[in-house]
Amino acid sequence: MNSNEALITKFYTAFANADAKTMSECYHPKIHFVDPAFGLLKEDQVSKMWEMLILRSKGNIKIEFSNIKADDVSGSAKWIATYNFSKTNRKVINRVSAEFVFQDGLIIKHTDSFNVWKWSKQAFGLTGYLLGWTGYFHKKIQEQALLSLKKFQESK
Repeated sequence: MNSNEALITKFYTAFANADAKTMSECYHPKIHFVDPAFGLLKEDQVSKMWEMLILRSKGNIKIEFSNIKADDVSGSAKWIATYNFSKTNRKVINRVSAEFVFQDGLIIKHTDSFNVWKWSKQAFGLTGYLLGWTGYFHKKIQEQALLSLKKFQESK
């Protein structure tokens, strides 16, 4: 295992242990994070997002990770989050593909990809099944996620 594979392993091990502080230490100060739920987050927003998600899960999130690959510049991993979505309390099993770019021995770019329609069917039931594939619904998910993050940051 090379140093960047070890860094990814450290990141997901910390996530599985609900350790947002150690997750944050894996990131470069200029981190850029992108995913379908939050869109683009930068710098401190990224660490706050993980902290918020961990706190909201109240210890009821299971993280599994695999297929970690990395070289000196980039890397990837697969991970699965199993949890109850806070707004509906519905069980979600989210399968995520992660891509990383490294700089100065840290993650400077992290991109998570997942099927929003599959996620929304689990999280929102029939509404997610009927609307989860639409751009309108994706935009609403992102707006709510960003609003939650903003409120969380203001409360800290």
